[in-house]
Order: sequence, then C-alpha cells, then structure tokens
Amino acid sequence: MKPIAISCGEPAGIGPEIAVAAWQALRDSHDTVWIGDPRHLPAGTDFQIITQMDEARRATSFPVLAQDFGSPATAGTANPAHAQGVIDAIATGVDLVQSGQASALCTAPIHKAALIDGANFAYPGHTEYLAALAGVERVVMMLACDALRVVPTTIHIPLDQVATKLTASLLTDTLLITHSALKRQFGIAKPRIAVAGLNPHAGEDGKMGTQEGTLIGPVLDALRHEGMDISGPLSADTMFHAGARARYDVAVCMYHDQALIPIKTLDFSGGVNVTLGLPFIRTSPDHGTAFDIAGQGKADASSMIAAIKMAGQMAMAQA
Repeated sequence: MKPIAISCGEPAGIGPEIAVAAWQALRDSHDTVWIGDPRHLPAGTDFQIITQMDEARRATSFPVLAQDFGSPATAGTANPAHAQGVIDAIATGVDLVQSGQASALCTAPIHKAALIDGANFAYPGHTEYLAALAGVERVVMMLACDALRVVPTTIHIPLDQVATKLTASLLTDTLLITHSALKRQFGIAKPRIAVAGLNPHAGEDGKMGTQEGTLIGPVLDALRHEGMDISGPLSADTMFHAGARARYDVAVCMYHDQALIPIKTLDFSGGVNVTLGLPFIRTSPDHGTAFDIAGQGKADASSMIAAIKMAGQMAMAQA
C-alpha cells in the first residue's frame, strides 16, 4: 500500500505535534508523509526531508515533504501569512492521492478565519475545498469510531433551517453516496442503513411533525424498492443503545447534533471525520486546532491515530 499523505493543517495549532505523535505510534504499521514546513514541527523533532512518497518506507525519522511557508509559527496564534501554504499543502495531498502516489489523504485541522484573512479562502471548510479540487458536486460527512458510524444529512446550519434545507433530493443523494462508500471503501457487501426521523418519536404518526410521512418515508421506500437495506424513519432517541447499533452499519441522521452527540458520547477522543463521495480516501481527526493547548505537549493524538488507521483500512478495502 502506498503511504498516507498528511496535510499539515494550521501550523499554530496542534496539527504538527499530533502528526509526529501518530507517526511514532504507527511507524511499524503505517507509512505516512507529512506535507508542511519543517520549521513548524515541535522543537527537537527528528525528521528527514523526502522528495518521493516511496521514500517513507525507508524513513528512520519523521518523513516530511517540505513546503516553505516563509516563516516559523507561533503556537496558539494563527498567522494569516501562512494561509496560502496551508491551502497548498491540502492541494498537494490531493494531487498525490489522485496520481496514485499516496493511498489516502489525512488532513490536520485548519483555522478558517486565518485562511480567509490571509488568502481569501472561498470555501466554508476543508470538505468543500476537497470537493472542488476533485470536481465533485456533492459529498457526505461521516463520523466514525469502532462503536458507531453516523452521517448527518444537513450539517452546519441553524436548527430552524433544517426543515427547509432537508429535501428529498438531498436525502436521496446522502443515502446513495453513503451506501456506495460503505461497499467500496469499507468492504461491506450489503450495507444496513438506519435512518432517523426529523421530529421527536419520528413524528408519532404526524402528531409531532409530518416530514417523516411526506418526505423521509417516501425516499426510503423508493430506495428499498431498488434493493437497499434501509430501516426507518426511526425515533432518534432509541437508535443508539448497544442493541440498536448492532442492527445497522451506519446511522443517517437529519441534522448535525442528532448525529454527533451519540458518537462523541461513545468515543470523544477516537472519532474520525471521513468524507464520502470523493474519488479518493480522505479522513481527518474529529477536533479543531486547539490553540489553547498548542505547543504545550498536552495534545491527545488519539483521533489522528484513529484517522490514519481508518485511512489504511479503507485503502485496503478499496484495493
């Protein structure tokens, strides 16, 4: 398997230190290459500059595909002058995986305000930029850990907008992309998908809301008719106990917190963000830049380690 590319993310955050910690934890099982400016690595990091991805297999210290950001970073304080370098590191990672030089891309957290201030970054976040680089119109965000996989159909929008943004087309695409990715990248031959309702008690026969009967139910019926194994719409408050989780491979939810609260309750440190629908594998730690602890040796690398492991598993399943 080709090495996994790791884009540096925000240099002033915890990205560099958790990338080094992850390499130290996984060096005997996963080849990784960090894309960034070596001046941004934790002080004293033993690293080596490489020019070809395959050199990572022989690396005896932290492998770096070096990019010049122009200046060192100050832990905890984003520098807009580094914005273009952060963006270029992501683009380089995409090029490497699309050209077959890397098996997957794992992205460290970015700081969107610094990217906007320093480079007029035109995308809401990582996911949308990756979709644009790949030429893909719609992608799906999955959060995954050993105990649970969840997909929110609507993501970063106010709760009072969910009912209007939730459409049959959006839900259909979300389910089809999720189903395809589970087969292709997770090796699940016949995925079992559980779908939450929008309203309490899945609407309780229309007494607490009608979207289950007018929108969600018809979409699920149509996809079941095509042979997909889908249950729902289900009451979200009974979907996430251990017995319920054993009956499906992924839970598709209607809005952000409906999906993220259960997975962060089950595994706060080990969750992984996976982008489905791209023509390549992309994973990311499920946390932010953590400026408040950057450079202090306090960062927990568990989610980065899990993200690299999941990227490797997905690459093997897809091979």
